[in-house]
Amino acid sequence: MIKRLVLAVVLAIVTGLSQAGCATSGPRRPAAINHIVLFKLNDPAQADTLIDDCSSRLANIPGIVSFFAGRHVEIGRPGIEHDYDVGFYAGFDSVEDYAAYVSHPDHLAFARQWKPRLAWIRKYDISGVYPSARPARHHPPVE
Repeated sequence: MIKRLVLAVVLAIVTGLSQAGCATSGPRRPAAINHIVLFKLNDPAQADTLIDDCSSRLANIPGIVSFFAGRHVEIGRPGIEHDYDVGFYAGFDSVEDYAAYVSHPDHLAFARQWKPRLAWIRKYDISGVYPSARPARHHPPVE
């Protein structure tokens, strides 16, 4: 049950990010590869430090085309998980860009520094590649 709820949160994040910059042709799509990480800190008071660290150490790694780090937003909606302290999102144009990020020295150092401070971490990789748009089918009216 929790995994389904967490997946719903992750999908909501990607959907929200994809709609953040609406163009005249419709909402902007997310990146081809979307990496989402939820962090539960041993000390929740370190959340702002983690967000700042994500912004200063991860956001500028080559290959990242979109990025966000922040806290859960509580709006009173039932069924939304809020058991994490910080959410992180990075978008990439290709699997190669994502692989370069994963092995980048700044990412590795960040992971080594923060891993001991985490109660848990959940990572999700979601494809932002969509099938070609299909024209709407026109059906004759039912008489």
